[in-house]
Amino acid sequence: MSDTATPSVLFVCVHNAGRSQMAAAFLTHFAGDRVQVRSAGSAPADTVNPAVVEAMAEAGIDITAEVPKVLTVEAVQASDVVITMGCGDTCPVFPGKRYLDWELPDPAGQGVDAVRPIRDEIEKRVRGLVDEIAPVS
Repeated sequence: MSDTATPSVLFVCVHNAGRSQMAAAFLTHFAGDRVQVRSAGSAPADTVNPAVVEAMAEAGIDITAEVPKVLTVEAVQASDVVITMGCGDTCPVFPGKRYLDWELPDPAGQGVDAVRPIRDEIEKRVRGLVDEIAPVS
């Protein structure tokens, strides 16, 4: 972990319009200020996938204000844990960081029915991550 008491997590997918946005929103929702959360994409889309916004609203989380962000070396360097979701080798790797790769279907171009199971799997994985890196004391 970094020098601060707050662990930081970066979620990365290609477009930063679906999986990484859902994961970041869930982590913020579950961990609050116990974790610093970032998300980015190697080739960010113009907007967050509307079906993803709808699926998250069903889970009680509003991500309408989120916008896809470009992946930067600085974001990776500032994070303790980097979780990739299908960006492959476009993510820079630095020593001392923990890398996880979550194999998840890409919700791009999918309707909300296809996004729900992806959302639910991301929620399950994020809950496990919170228990590991930022348990409630």
